[in-house]
Amino acid sequence: MALQGCTLEADLVSLRETIHTQLENYVSAASNPGLGDCPETLRESVAYSLLAGGKRLRPVLVLLACEACGGDVDAALPAACAIEMVHTYSLIHDDLPAMDNDDYRRGRLTNHKVFGEGLAILAGDALLTLAFEIIAKEIQPGSVAAACCADLASAAGWCGMVAGQVADIEAENREGTLSGEHVLQEVSDDNLIRSAALAQLESIHRRKTGRLLSSAVTLGARIAQVSQESLHRLEQFGNRIGLAFQIADDLLDVTGDAKKLGKGVRKDASLGKMTYPKLLGINESRQRAEALIAEGCQFLTPFGDRAGKLIALAQFVTQRDH
Repeated sequence: MALQGCTLEADLVSLRETIHTQLENYVSAASNPGLGDCPETLRESVAYSLLAGGKRLRPVLVLLACEACGGDVDAALPAACAIEMVHTYSLIHDDLPAMDNDDYRRGRLTNHKVFGEGLAILAGDALLTLAFEIIAKEIQPGSVAAACCADLASAAGWCGMVAGQVADIEAENREGTLSGEHVLQEVSDDNLIRSAALAQLESIHRRKTGRLLSSAVTLGARIAQVSQESLHRLEQFGNRIGLAFQIADDLLDVTGDAKKLGKGVRKDASLGKMTYPKLLGINESRQRAEALIAEGCQFLTPFGDRAGKLIALAQFVTQRDH
């Protein structure tokens, strides 16, 4: 699965196909005899969301980061699939009525609309646990597998993605936080309050979205067994890409096309959520995302040409329309 010498677009198509095929193998009863005890309805619910397509940004980042570090891309494929499973679990749960209450995801009905809320919750649980089983069994050596499990658990867990989701819910519900028109008025009148609101918003999204994207990069680096300095550089790159991705998502909720996105738009405003466009405006939000991408890419300078595809993918984050 060599990546050098191809265009980014061609790489993305090839990598997504490889990732999709491997994901199919993990959840196909024909390919995986170990699924004999799994109820068929649960397997169908898991496959329905996991194989629905999407950008596959997180698993692609795992593979490109591994190559940028001089590692074996094939060896990173299990971790790439694992992080996509964690991401898909989070989407299934986010779409539930108790959370964002969405009817569509990736252009079709959300999991709970097809299989019911109970099975959707359990499908998410199954994906989360399967992700760690795959890393533990298939990443070598064992010390690297353990480090990858700890990395992914920290990014997805109660101080990472889950913490960001909790903070987001609390910001929606608590008077005097980021939500509410009176706060916006204060923000517009006082730069200090505006800065505080921005800091709180970034704190939410660094955990809710950024940590998992950053983990995708560090998983690839760990599998390539890089030095601590290189790992730190990849982590700093990932932190900035993760936040830029969230800003781009906020912009797409305002300016995007529901058909291209495969989900509803302008929901953030209807829920009274504070977002980057609401706080900074569209132009300043774009500038902030682009600045984060540029800053993040500076950390990859020592990797030379090997990081070219990783940099190109990072730049795609702010240019995408879906």
